[in-house]
Amino acid sequence: MTDWGYDYLIKLLALGDSSVGKTTFLYRYTDHKFNRRFTTTVGIDFREKRVVRTGADGMTENNFRIHLQLDGTQFRSLTTAFFRDARGFLLMFDLTNQQSFLNVRNWMSQLQANAYCDNPDIVLVGMKADLRNLRDVHGRQARDLVDRYRQHGLLPLTKSTKNKNTEQCEDE
Repeated sequence: MTDWGYDYLIKLLALGDSSVGKTTFLYRYTDHKFNRRFTTTVGIDFREKRVVRTGADGMTENNFRIHLQLDGTQFRSLTTAFFRDARGFLLMFDLTNQQSFLNVRNWMSQLQANAYCDNPDIVLVGMKADLRNLRDVHGRQARDLVDRYRQHGLLPLTKSTKNKNTEQCEDE
């Protein structure tokens, strides 16, 4: 881990089924790199990104630490511990895989059961937006899900790790 000074440490946890693009998103967001090859992450992957924002006080530095949780029963007990410190969550699904979208409800239930933060920020992230011709999840479905969980702070975002909307997650 990099030893940066910071004013705020904000821990985010990415949740979603295997193969939705969590690792790809993580590396694109922190290192600005896109890898076309799929590799399964074993365990937990940690990345950090330093984000500097100018606040009313002059200069406020935010150091985002993103924790990646995997969909694997062998990691369930290990990963639920990471809910404790998380202040924000990325609920991720693959826009070309309807089942990964339907499973967002399960991830939301797990989040609600395990999050220690009273009012965490939650962003629904639809991955692989660049594969329009293979899209299996449509805008109306995502909007309905956001409406269902809006009182829990859920915000929508579709994204392609190739080049668009990665930085927008940070702003959301």
